[in-house]
Amino acid sequence: MTRLVLASGSVHRRKLLADAGLAFDIVPSTLDERALEAPLRDSGAGPQDVAEVLAEAKAVDVSERVPDALVIGADQTLGLGDELFHKPADMDAARRTLLKLSGRLHRLYSAVVVARNGLPVWRHTGVAELTMRELSPPFIGHYLAKVGEAALTSVGAYQIEGPGIQLMERIDGDVFTIVGLPLLPLLDELRRLGAIEG
Repeated sequence: MTRLVLASGSVHRRKLLADAGLAFDIVPSTLDERALEAPLRDSGAGPQDVAEVLAEAKAVDVSERVPDALVIGADQTLGLGDELFHKPADMDAARRTLLKLSGRLHRLYSAVVVARNGLPVWRHTGVAELTMRELSPPFIGHYLAKVGEAALTSVGAYQIEGPGIQLMERIDGDVFTIVGLPLLPLLDELRRLGAIEG
């Protein structure tokens, strides 16, 4: 079988692949994502464009260092209209994110790219729409106190597989896309490439 490598240190992506029964190595990309993103944003790129470019850059970066392996690079962005959100730096930033998303529809863009020998061979972007219910400032405070540092590990300061589901009014989209890796299309492609059993 072809060696599979995940170009990410994300515990969420690692768990998704492991739970699916895949054998893979982890070689995180060392690229400075914010430095790569700056010219994109300056040129008017939207949240989906940013996710796609970063996913490809990570896959190619690691693929150049791990010859012959199939390298999976992924990135997720959150867009509120054209506004791009990142993982909150601290609990105050998480609070501001939730206040801004409260009562509004936002989109999660989860891009995944497979690369081999420094070249992308496949790409896919999953899109999910989530509408957050109206949240009171006291509720946000209680929620953040309950989830703690986990709020800092995702772009929206929530995980729908945990207490974050209580923030939502409506969800349209694939759960794997929301968690950060469009798993079903990826598994299909890995089977097509002969990297996993078909």
